[in-house]
Amino acid sequence: MTKLIFWYCFALTVYAYLGYAIWLWFCVRFRKRRLPGTRSATPNVSIIMAARNEEANLPAKLENLRRLTFPRDRLQIVIVSDGSTDRTAEILREQAPGIVPVILERSNGKAAALNEAVRLAQGEILVFLDARQTVDEDAVSELVACFDDPTIGAVSGELLLETPSGAASEEGLGIYWKIEKTVRKLESASGSVVGVTGAIYAIRRELYTEIPPGTILDDVFVPMNVARKGKRIVFQPSAIARDRIFSKKGKEFSRKVRTLTGNYQLLRLAPWLLSPSNPLLFRFVSHKLLRLLVPFLMILMLVSSALAKGPLYATIFWIQIVFYISAAFGTLIPSAKKFRPIAIASTFVMLNMAAALAFYNFIVGRKEVWN
Repeated sequence: MTKLIFWYCFALTVYAYLGYAIWLWFCVRFRKRRLPGTRSATPNVSIIMAARNEEANLPAKLENLRRLTFPRDRLQIVIVSDGSTDRTAEILREQAPGIVPVILERSNGKAAALNEAVRLAQGEILVFLDARQTVDEDAVSELVACFDDPTIGAVSGELLLETPSGAASEEGLGIYWKIEKTVRKLESASGSVVGVTGAIYAIRRELYTEIPPGTILDDVFVPMNVARKGKRIVFQPSAIARDRIFSKKGKEFSRKVRTLTGNYQLLRLAPWLLSPSNPLLFRFVSHKLLRLLVPFLMILMLVSSALAKGPLYATIFWIQIVFYISAAFGTLIPSAKKFRPIAIASTFVMLNMAAALAFYNFIVGRKEVWN
């Protein structure tokens, strides 16, 4: 029984991180769906952004938006200050009429702020951006081009994680993002992506579903409702947002905990996601839910390999111990992550510790409206 438990847990873990991607690869080989290659129209677009206490990031973000190559006469920018206590609201008021400022005196959370902005949006296409990241000049044009295909309802851009020097990250988290983006590209090429990149995505205005108050993952809730209405969600890697990997200790970890807590929250807010009415049910379970189980599978693998008899399982047990020691070494001595195996081990363990803490947050009902 202990041997059976080990191999069952091992198989699920491998499937969650590799097997699902391999299955998608075969799907693409038999039926690849391409994105539109030309831009036959330039629809009216509304950029939607929610901000809370973003005075440090807003000036650079506004300058970034001014450099967009999308036609200005077809572009509306709606930015909400969600109960900011710094100069965010003042900065937004100074930018009118170039943007539509929405000043909320009390903070009701990002979901409520986005809903308020959408009510004032006039564009046929809604483009959602975050305050911290910069986007390439042609990013909005690249997103909008995909809507030439009437079967497409939402489009995700690509988030590039960079070091403070501006170079692409090659450490463990950078490797994780490469795997994640590979999965998204395969999902897109074979049908629909499960979720989008919160820093840069777009949907058709008529497909927007109001986000429940307190929702953490609008970038999953919104596109999954698009899929429910029969439209595809695709990934456009040429629509690029750029972000930095946090150097401050624990910042990436806390952000990941918040994201994974949001996955649990979605099951309560939208139980239909686990029903046949979800056209992406298999993909949702494979991509989102199985990864939430991996920390518990890891514990079961360690315990079952320790209890199982035989030299094979003893070897497997000690390999796991070495793996966890390497992860701890990389966490305690960050410079050790320059050695790729240590970077991968520490990142993998960090992600699954975040998943375990997210489960705890969900069980005790801990909530965050802003990170």
